[in-house]
Amino acid sequence: MATIKIKYRPSTVYGREGSVCYQVIHNRQTRLITTSYKLFPTEWDEARSVPMQGSDNAERDCYLSALANRMEEDLRRLDFIVRKLERSGSYTAEQVVSAYLRADNYESSFFAYARKVIWQTQRMGKERTAEIYASALNSFIRFRDESGDIALEHITPSLMMEYKAYLERNGKCPNTQSFYMRNLRAIYNRASEEGLVDNANPFRHIFTGVEKTVKRAVTAEVINQIKRLDLELYPPLRFARDLFMLCFYLRGMSFVDLAFLKKDDLQNNMLVYRRHKTKQQLVIKWLKPMQEIIDRYTKPDSPYLLPIIQKAGINERQQYLNASHLMNKRLKEIGKMVGCPVKLTFYVARHAWASIAKSRLIPVSVISESLGHDSEETTRIYLSLLDTSIVDNANDQVIMAVL
Repeated sequence: MATIKIKYRPSTVYGREGSVCYQVIHNRQTRLITTSYKLFPTEWDEARSVPMQGSDNAERDCYLSALANRMEEDLRRLDFIVRKLERSGSYTAEQVVSAYLRADNYESSFFAYARKVIWQTQRMGKERTAEIYASALNSFIRFRDESGDIALEHITPSLMMEYKAYLERNGKCPNTQSFYMRNLRAIYNRASEEGLVDNANPFRHIFTGVEKTVKRAVTAEVINQIKRLDLELYPPLRFARDLFMLCFYLRGMSFVDLAFLKKDDLQNNMLVYRRHKTKQQLVIKWLKPMQEIIDRYTKPDSPYLLPIIQKAGINERQQYLNASHLMNKRLKEIGKMVGCPVKLTFYVARHAWASIAKSRLIPVSVISESLGHDSEETTRIYLSLLDTSIVDNANDQVIMAVL
């Protein structure tokens, strides 16, 4: 089988960026694939053959991260080409290079095309969408196993039924199956729109809706138990609990919004921010229980209200994801300590706020406004006419229920 190596070639002009190339070796033949990737010698890890990050320049680090992702994608693409040529019999290093340089060969394969879409989505700043696509693709790759990548035209209804059976055997619930299928379908439809494959509607026999799930809300009594839990001797658990309570106080704010709250968002006892998910602006009256938590953890040298993002400007999205995983793990432990009837996560704080608000006879329209929902256009038009004091009063009532 052909061997692929990454080579860095420094510039012959001092102080200029060098370039990256791929070396294809097969049957004692060596061919080079040049790329347009440029970086300085100090940014190249020779031992690992990857770009190095960690400079003080956040913009440059972002570029190097994107470069590393592109190179990883290129290697996957080359691996796919080599495996395909291996199955066809004898071949040369020149054929590997020719196949790599033919865009149609690359774009006709589902894995490679999906990875290109993921990379493009990341570059557009839609990080969450890229992560969702990547999750679905990784599941499909595990299903294919040794069979490897597959041509777009070979994505058929029977194949997707096989994939569905695979998910069921591995204990995936209907909503998880639907999640993967919806996102794979979105990638496939995009390829169809670009004219890379005739749309054969391979997902037509697959459930892609959403089933009702087990209720994740808890009562005001459970929220009170969590709030009053003595965690003085367990600072990491106390921090997770306080973040959970702050999400609750802030009208069921999602953890991603909490993580990226900045000090500038809080002025004149009003918190003004935009939801990451919908970009909708929300305004929340700042209350004493919120300030008590901020006072306990805020750092004077950080632009953020809370130390969830530890290093501003450096791979902040990954910092948030790591913190979310860690905090939910701690919340699960806290949930066991209070006998919580559901798995405790930050979503529970959001569901609990809505459930308690409803039990206090707060109108559904006000709850929707409080949570920042915007799925129904007619509801949004109606809610835009509401006095914000009604929403603030709703939050006062919910918080008072657990004080």
